[in-house]
Amino acid sequence: MRNLSIEIVNLNKRFNENFALKNINLQIFEGEILGLLGPNGSGKSTLLKLILGMIKPDSGRITVYGYDSVKDSLKIRKISGYVPEDVRLYEFLTGIEYLEFICKIYEIDNTNLIYDYLKIFEIYDKKDEMIASYSLGMKRKIAIIAALIHKPKLLLLDEPLNGLDPKSARIFKDIILNLKKTSTIIFSTHILEIAQAICDKIAILDKGQLINMVSINEILEISKNKSLEEYFLKITGGDEIKNLVEVLLK
Repeated sequence: MRNLSIEIVNLNKRFNENFALKNINLQIFEGEILGLLGPNGSGKSTLLKLILGMIKPDSGRITVYGYDSVKDSLKIRKISGYVPEDVRLYEFLTGIEYLEFICKIYEIDNTNLIYDYLKIFEIYDKKDEMIASYSLGMKRKIAIIAALIHKPKLLLLDEPLNGLDPKSARIFKDIILNLKKTSTIIFSTHILEIAQAICDKIAILDKGQLINMVSINEILEISKNKSLEEYFLKITGGDEIKNLVEVLLK
């Protein structure tokens, strides 16, 4: 029997008078990669920040491995890895300095693992250069490594493939597929094909509401529903991601 890792009950969050999330109920189990799928502005990023305790709900509750997201937010963050959509790093540090700094925060010594990830993502030879000089893709790789080096029980990924080339995206997919054996992973994206290529289940969000929770096998059946046809057009990528999806599906 799988262990329940995250439970979200009657969750509501407003910004001013507008609902960012409305009456969200969700259960996520250990060993799953859950896709948060929805167009931009649907509430995906807000939900990830609420799970981490970075912001507080207006009502409802979230428990993560038994911890309350409001009362125990620091404990949740200690067991979590997070890659935000908008990556912000300390650009006055070198890549290796930044990753060593992250290890000190988690009170671990994973230098060998850092070097392994730098080599896997093919940026080892750039480790002593300032982050300010890195491309968007290189910064994304550093952020991903920083989220992985303490072997988190919970990994939250907000549009993590932005800026990655297809080869690096495939490497990243292989890493999280291996990690899910002992962790819970939430993968946020606005592209249906990417969610299908990576995730086990998909929670569909639109305008702050949970529209449906489906397995990958159920996607085709749901897409036949005419009432959802317009919605699926919003979350289907075009030719620009075709090559990326093809690599992820190999």
